[in-house]
Amino acid sequence: MNKNRLIIAAAGSGKTTRLVRDALSIENGNVLITTFTDGNEQEIRNKIIRINKCIPKNITVQTWFSFLLQHGVRPYQGVMADDLFYKRIGFCLFEGKSGFRFRDKSGRPVYWGESDTYNFYFTKNLRIYSDKIAKFVFECNQITNNEVIYRLSRIYSAIFIDEVQDLAGWDLELLKLLFASGSTIQMVGDPRQGTYSTNDSSLHKRYRNGKVKEFIEEKCKKGACSIDTNSLNKSHRNNKWICAFASKLYPEHVACEPCDCEDCRKDTPSHLGVFLIKQADVNIYYERYKPITKLHYREARLPDLNYGASKGLGFDRVLIYPTEKIRRFLKSGDLSEIESVRAKFYVAVTRARHSVGIVCDYDDGEYVEGIRKYIPDEKE
Repeated sequence: MNKNRLIIAAAGSGKTTRLVRDALSIENGNVLITTFTDGNEQEIRNKIIRINKCIPKNITVQTWFSFLLQHGVRPYQGVMADDLFYKRIGFCLFEGKSGFRFRDKSGRPVYWGESDTYNFYFTKNLRIYSDKIAKFVFECNQITNNEVIYRLSRIYSAIFIDEVQDLAGWDLELLKLLFASGSTIQMVGDPRQGTYSTNDSSLHKRYRNGKVKEFIEEKCKKGACSIDTNSLNKSHRNNKWICAFASKLYPEHVACEPCDCEDCRKDTPSHLGVFLIKQADVNIYYERYKPITKLHYREARLPDLNYGASKGLGFDRVLIYPTEKIRRFLKSGDLSEIESVRAKFYVAVTRARHSVGIVCDYDDGEYVEGIRKYIPDEKE
């Protein structure tokens, strides 16, 4: 049996619960659970406490960047420059490409090169850029003849990575190294929910947006990591209509199905499925089916949420305010219309247990199969 495994999980399938239970089952040896966002780190901690009443002393939970800083950067930073041995390196969360130097005569940005270690990797007050930290760790490992990875395998017998679809660029090279280490590596993620990314590096650009499965299949040694697309393919949140519609957004993946758990399906209200709601009918709809959580692509005002901010949450009913691209897709069914917003739209749709309302002034024409047109006076 392969010691390394990637589990592709559907929205609402209980992937974090599965990861936590698997981690708790390890009694001998130290375990690391890491994830990209602070919010998910806290969710993991809360879940461990709910299941186990406390976080066992052999389990460490930390974000991916904290993990790289603690175990990849600080123990080996001196190998990158002699005077770094005696300095304290901090962390800088940076969006886009770091290391800006100046603009040339045509106005194009010019960046510091790798030969200038300090300006390439760090801010002026020696905080390492988030988009360069994985590369820094990779270079430290190369210079020390794999000592970074070897040290990790001596500390942790098992490493669990949640939301693995968020890893990109040099992070994927680190995954390769971890696969070949003495630690067991278990990863869970949903490529359809790739709304965040650890960096915008040009390395492995083709594997951005959650394509970690393809990276393993095409760039890692054969048999380096097994891939499981079935064990977490049933949603404990979405009903069959929502599952069917969400699956149309990602036909390249195995279609998600609703679970048949008695506890999950015991509450079966009326008005189930995915609906188009005319703007003039929104107030009627909201009053009839509240509480409803309203989701916007951006700039939501409380208590409403943005699509991305709703990730990891679940609600009985949601009302989605679509972008123009999404409205065009609802009419044409052409996925190329929503490529840039597809992951966030998928997240928004899969937040709902019972119904998804999409605000759209529909006409008498055809729309994507599986969507019903809401008519206020029509009986359920």
